Amino acid sequence: MTKNLPFCQVSLHIRDRVKDLVGRLTLQEKIRSLVNNAAPVERLGIKGYEWWSEALHGVSDVGPGTKFGGEFHGATSFPQVILTAASFNASLWEAIGRVVSDEARAMYNGGSAGLTYWSPNVNIFRDPRWGRGQETPGEDPTVAARYAASYVRGLQGTAAGNRLKVAACCKHYTAYDLDSWNGVDRFHFNARVSKQDLEDTYNVPFKACVVEGRVASVMCSYNEVNGKPTCADPSLLRGMIRGQWHLNGYIVSDCDSVEVLFKYQRYTATPEDAVAASIKAGLDLDCGPFLAIYTESAVRSGKLTEYDVNAAFSNLLTVQMRLGMFDGPRQPYGYLGPRDVCTPAHQQLALEAARQGIVLLQNRGRSLPLSTRWHRTVAVIGPNSDVSVTMIGNYAGVACGYTTPLQGIARYVKTIHQVGCIGVACNDNRQFGMAEGAARQADATVLVVGLDQSIEAEARDRVGLLLPGHQQELVSRVAKASRGPVVLVIMSGGPIDVTFAKNDPKIGAILWVGYPGQAGGTAIADVLFGTTNPGGKLPMTWYPQDYVSKVSMTNMDMRADPSKGYPGRTYRFYKGPVVFPFGFGLSYTSFRPTLADAPTTISIPLTNLKTFKNSTMLSHGVRVTHAKCDSLISRLHIDVENVGDMDGTHTLMVFATLPGGKQAPEKQLVAFKKVHVIARSQKRVMVDINACKHLSLADKNGIRRIPLGVHNLHIGDDIKHTISLIA
Repeated sequence: MTKNLPFCQVSLHIRDRVKDLVGRLTLQEKIRSLVNNAAPVERLGIKGYEWWSEALHGVSDVGPGTKFGGEFHGATSFPQVILTAASFNASLWEAIGRVVSDEARAMYNGGSAGLTYWSPNVNIFRDPRWGRGQETPGEDPTVAARYAASYVRGLQGTAAGNRLKVAACCKHYTAYDLDSWNGVDRFHFNARVSKQDLEDTYNVPFKACVVEGRVASVMCSYNEVNGKPTCADPSLLRGMIRGQWHLNGYIVSDCDSVEVLFKYQRYTATPEDAVAASIKAGLDLDCGPFLAIYTESAVRSGKLTEYDVNAAFSNLLTVQMRLGMFDGPRQPYGYLGPRDVCTPAHQQLALEAARQGIVLLQNRGRSLPLSTRWHRTVAVIGPNSDVSVTMIGNYAGVACGYTTPLQGIARYVKTIHQVGCIGVACNDNRQFGMAEGAARQADATVLVVGLDQSIEAEARDRVGLLLPGHQQELVSRVAKASRGPVVLVIMSGGPIDVTFAKNDPKIGAILWVGYPGQAGGTAIADVLFGTTNPGGKLPMTWYPQDYVSKVSMTNMDMRADPSKGYPGRTYRFYKGPVVFPFGFGLSYTSFRPTLADAPTTISIPLTNLKTFKNSTMLSHGVRVTHAKCDSLISRLHIDVENVGDMDGTHTLMVFATLPGGKQAPEKQLVAFKKVHVIARSQKRVMVDINACKHLSLADKNGIRRIPLGVHNLHIGDDIKHTISLIA
C-alpha cells in the first residue's frame, strides 16, 4: 500500500521522502506536476492538486483552488492592503495573516481550498496611476518590507521543524507596476531599471519576504527587466532569490508568463526554448499549461534534462511535504473547520483593521467628530455612500457580511440618503438637485465619493488623478448647499487630487478610507462620531494632477533628473508640491514626541579589516557585505506624550537623511511603531535601527554601502538627532 512507501513516512526527513517519490515517477508524470493544476498519479494514490489560491486580504475565490458554497458561505474580508498598510502596525499585519490562514486551513480541511496562496503583493506603489497599487503596502520600501515579512509570518505560522500552516507567495518579482497605460501593457513592457533602483527600491520587499519572512514561494512577473523576461532571467531567479537570499521553496510564474515570453515578447524562437530558458533560470511551477505541453519535447530535443525537471519538481514536493500533504489524516491543523471561519473574533479584527487604517486628512475648525446631540440628521450622499462589494477591492472573496457607510451612519443618527449620481463614473448631474436638497435639510452632510474597480484595477491603470466624471461638481454643489458641517469621505486605492476640496471653506473635514473591507461602514461611522480616534497615516504620496503630465508611467527611474525635467518618484526622491505627503494623518488629539536616549556615534565593526582596506574606499563608505550587521543595531528611546483630551494611537516615524550627495534620498523612513497613549499621559517607545539595513545606500552598481559621517534622524516635525558613523 502507498502509505507504507518511504515518501509517506513522517518519521523520515523530508529530503529523503522527496527523493523517494521523485524516483518513482515517470518523466511524463513529473512534467504534469509542473503546472498549477497538477495531474493525479493514481497508481500511487496521489490526488491532483490546484496550486493557485489567493489570500491578499482574506481567503479569495479568484484562483481556481478555492470555492465558496456548502458549509463555507464566505470568509472574513479585511480591508484592501493599501488601507491596512496605513495603520503602520506590524503586529496587526501578522494577526490578519494568522486569521486568514486559520480560515484557509479550515476550508482546506473541508475540501474547499488549497494550501498554497499566491499572496501578498509587495510591489512598490511607484506611480499613482497604477491600478493595482491598492493591493500593495504603498510606496516605501521599509514599510513594504516590514509588511511582507509580517503578513507572511502570519500566514505560514511558526511551527517547528520547517513546517508550514499555509504556503505564502510574494509577488510580482520584480519592477512590476504597470498594467495597461497609453498603449503599453504588462505583457509587452520592458522595464528599464538601474542596478541602484533595483537594490534600494524594487527588490527590497522581496528580499525581506525571503530572508526575514522565510516565504515558501516567489512569483516572477510578466514584464521584462532590462530586456529579459523575469521568469527566464537566471540572475534574478537562481542567482538572487536562491543564491543570495536562499529561498526555501518554489518559484512560480505569473499566469501564462512562459507563454507570454515566447508568444508576445518573442524572447525565444520555439516553445521548447521558452520552457528550457525558464526552468534553467530557476522556475519550478507554471501557472498555465505551457510547461505541461512543451517540457517533454524540450527534454527529448536536448534543450533540457530530466535532472532539470527533477530539481523543479523536488522544490514543489518539498513545500507540499512541509504542508503535511503526504502525512495522511493526522494533520496539525485538522481541528479547524466551518466554525472557525467568519467567527465574531475574526470579524472584529476586520473592523479593527479598518478603524486603524482610516486617515484623517483635514479637520478644519474641529468639524469632526460629529455629535449625535447636535447632528441628529445627517445627509449621506455620493456614489460610494451605500456600496458593499466596492469596499473589499480586488482579489477578494465572498465576505461574511457587509456594513455599508450609510448603514454604519444610520446606527448613530437619522439619515437622508441620495447617491447624487449612478456609479463612480458619475456621467451626468441630473440627480444633483436632490442631493443638494438633502444637504439643506440635514444637520451635517457626509459625502462618500472616490473610485472602484471600474476605474482602477488589474489591467486597468488610471489616466489621471482627479475624481471621475462629475464627482467634483457634486461635492462642490452639495457643500455649498449644506447648512451644517460637510465631511468628504474618499474611498479609493490610489491617491486623488482633491485640492479643490482642501481649498473649499465649506468642506470642514476629509477622510481617506481606502477600500475598508466588509466592516468598512461601521469603521467610517465610528471615526465620524468619535467612537474611534483616527490614527492612520498615508502609505503613499498624494500628487497634484499636473504631476502625471510630467511623468511617463514607463519611466522606472526613482531619482529625479532636473536636466530632463523629470521630478523623481515617491517622497524619497520627489521634491515638488503635493496634495498630501507620505506619512500624513491627523488625530482628534495631539501627540508630542521627545527623544529620551539615543547613541551619538556608531562604530561599524568589520568582518575583515584587510578586506576593507583593499576593496572599500572610505570616501564611499563601508560595503554592507564587509560589516558585522548583527552587531549594528542601535536603540532609540522616545517618549510619546498625548497632550490632548482624547485617548489616541500615534504612529511614531523615524526618518533619516544620509550623507550621499545627489544619489541619496531626500529622506528615508528607517523605523516606525504604533503606540496607544491615553489622554494627558505619556508612554516610552523603543525603536531599533540597523545601520546595514536602514542607514545604507546602493551605489550605481547596486552595491549597498553604509556611508560614513553624519546621519540626521528626524522624529516628528521638531526633533533632529545626529549620529556619526565611523569605521
